[in-house]
Order: sequence, then C-alpha cells, then structure tokens
Amino acid sequence: MQAGEDFPLSRVPEDSRYGWFSVAVQRFGQLSALSQFLLGATLGYGMTFWAAFEALTLGAVILEGVSIIVGIAGQREGLSTSLLARWSGFGRYGSALIGLVIAIGLVGWFGIQNAVFAQGLVQLIGGLPLWLWSIISGVVVIAIVTYGFLSMGWTAYIAVPLFLILSGWAIVNGLSHHALHQLITMAPPGPRLTLGQGTTLVAGGFIIGAVITPDMTRFNRRPADVVKQTVIGVTLGEYVIGLVGVLLAHAVKSANVVSIVYSTSGIVGTVILIMATLKINDWNLYSSTLGIVNALDTLLGKKVSRIKTTWIIGGVGTLLAALGILQHFEGFLIVLGVAIPPIAGIMLTDYWLLRRHRALLEHSRMLGTLPEAMEPVNWPMVITWVASSLIGYFVHWGIQSINSLVAAVVIYWLLGSFGTKTADEMHTAGESA
Repeated sequence: MQAGEDFPLSRVPEDSRYGWFSVAVQRFGQLSALSQFLLGATLGYGMTFWAAFEALTLGAVILEGVSIIVGIAGQREGLSTSLLARWSGFGRYGSALIGLVIAIGLVGWFGIQNAVFAQGLVQLIGGLPLWLWSIISGVVVIAIVTYGFLSMGWTAYIAVPLFLILSGWAIVNGLSHHALHQLITMAPPGPRLTLGQGTTLVAGGFIIGAVITPDMTRFNRRPADVVKQTVIGVTLGEYVIGLVGVLLAHAVKSANVVSIVYSTSGIVGTVILIMATLKINDWNLYSSTLGIVNALDTLLGKKVSRIKTTWIIGGVGTLLAALGILQHFEGFLIVLGVAIPPIAGIMLTDYWLLRRHRALLEHSRMLGTLPEAMEPVNWPMVITWVASSLIGYFVHWGIQSINSLVAAVVIYWLLGSFGTKTADEMHTAGESA
C-alpha cells in the first residue's frame, strides 16, 4: 500500500493500531480547537452563562453516547464510518450516499474553519487579501492530511498544548478586566437563543464528528480506549473551551472569534489560534476524503488514491472559504444537527440491536478481509433516514437533534425487526447482486 493511504477500503490490521493516548490527543484536538471557541461565542452571544452551560451539558451527553457506541463498532471491525455503513444498515448504495453526505458536511466545516484561519492571518500579518490567505491556509492543511494519520498525530502534539495555552492566556487577559459574577449573571448581548436551539447547535456542532468516530477509533486497540478518549475529549473540550468562549463573548459583546482572541490575547494569541485551527481542520478533510473514496469505489467500482482525493476535496473546501461560507455558520449547524444524527441512529441500531450482518463481519474479521456479501439497497434505512430527518427539522418540541436521533432508532428498529436477514440470506443476496 502507498504510504499515507491509511487503509481507506480495508480493515486496519492490528499491527497498524496505536495506543489510546495517541488517538485521544487527536480526539481532544478535534474539540479543543477553534470550533469550540466559535460555538461557545455563538452561545454566549445569545444565551446567559447558565443557559449555555445547560446546552453544553445536554449536547455533550448526546455526543459522548453516540461517539462511544458507534466508535466501539469501528474499533472492533477496524473500518471507517462509510465502509462500516455497508454492513450496518446502509448497504452498497446507502453507504455511498452517507459517504457523500458526510463529505459535503465536512467540506463545509473545512471551509468554515479555513475562513476563520484566513481571518486570523489577515489580522496578524495582513498584506494579502482574505481570499488569498484562504488559499494559503487551505494548502497547508491539505499538505498535512496528505501524509495521513501519523502526520496528523504530530500536528496534534504541537497544536493541542498551544491551544490550551491560548485558553489560559485568554482567560487571564480577557476576563481580568471584568468581574466574573457579572459575566455569569449578565444578559446575552445578542439575539436570544432558546435551550433547544442552543443544544441543537452544540450537538450539531460536533454530531458529524461523533458519527465519523470510526474513522478515528479504527486505529484503537481496545473498546476501553474508545471510552477513555471520548469521555476526556468531549467533556474537557465542550466545557473548558466552550464556556471560555461564552464568557469571552459576554466580555467583548461579540460573537466574532478572531476579534475576541485578538482583543484579549494580542498577536501571540492569534498565532496559537492559527496553529489550533490546523488540528480540527485536518480531520474535517481526512474524513471527507474517506467518504469520497468509499463512494467512488461503491458506485463506480473505481479505487482512487486517498492522497489525490485529498487535494481535490481540499481545493473545493478552500474555494468555499474564499467565497465566505462562514456567514452561514448557524444555519449550517442546524441542518447538520437534524440530518446527521439519524445516520448514527441507524448504524448503532443495525450493528448492536438487530445484528443483521454481525455473523458476516465476525467471520471476515478473523480472516482480515471484508465480507463478500452486501445488500444493494436497504429500504427500511431509506424510509427511516427521511422520516427521522423531517421529524427533527419540523418538530420543535424538545431538542431537535435528539428528536431525529431517537426517531431513527425507534423507526429503524421497528422496520428492521420485520425484515431482518440472516447471514446466509445476505450471502445469497450478495451472490445474486
């Protein structure tokens, strides 16, 4: 295999897996990064401190539960999200579809992060227009992702500690001029967000990261490693970074992250912010390329290079950053918050409850290969995904992201219970497909 390809269409062998700490640093890097400051500032601009705390708590519970359950499946099978989906309810064409959906969502996130990255460079260095800085910053991230999991790990070892320094710097410099109890008790400076909206923003902000957990946990050695890295990463990332963002939004009375960081931490803070952005954005691009590689293999029977795909998809994301996708941040998260959770709901129900393809997966896992049989289309999945997404979008009672996730589990379990196939029947279907 070509160096850096990282097993996009096969299981990760045991001798290519890592200790839990190495993967945990990358998980924490996904959440202790610019995205959480951006999310925390958005919450703080529209919510009181304690309302934002409740939203972060509810959102974190959703994210940890989904990440652990789906992540352990990825660890057991050594498969990426879009590849695992072939035998977790989505079938051949469904897995290609979710690969494309996840890829589109992550390219959007890549654009959002890259836009803020470029704004930081303009603030810090200047000299070039925003669109050109967007291109430069995009190319840097693409280069890191080109070399795969190993180079992304080294980036995390550098970026995560620096971002924690930024957090401490921002707290000391930004909050020292304000009484803490006033920031905690003050009314939000911007238009109000409800608890349901805030929780949906929190869950939507990382739900796609929770769904693609197998892309990361396939490199873990044990289920316990998945639990440890998830609890530490999500809890600290959501609360520490998110609540700092809330307080800083109250202090500065703005949701503009770059302005907040620059006004509280100066040039040093902006430099570290730029470094931290690399950590979250490399995973956005990495998982997006895995989804595209799986989709092309499934739909066209064409095995393409992950490295070449990285440059193409990264170019699209860089273009989105240059075109100003950041302006649509909130609406983007709301859509992800109701459309992506059903994917996790279907996968965890099929893999852990209905266990429709577990015999095939276990047999092929012992051989170190992929199952030979694969259903072309699973119609209960199609019905479930559409119905649960609509429920999440149109039903405003409670929390929308939870509504769509729970609806997916219930609907798919009911439909799947009437149409569960055995491994032998799946094998026969695969031979006739």
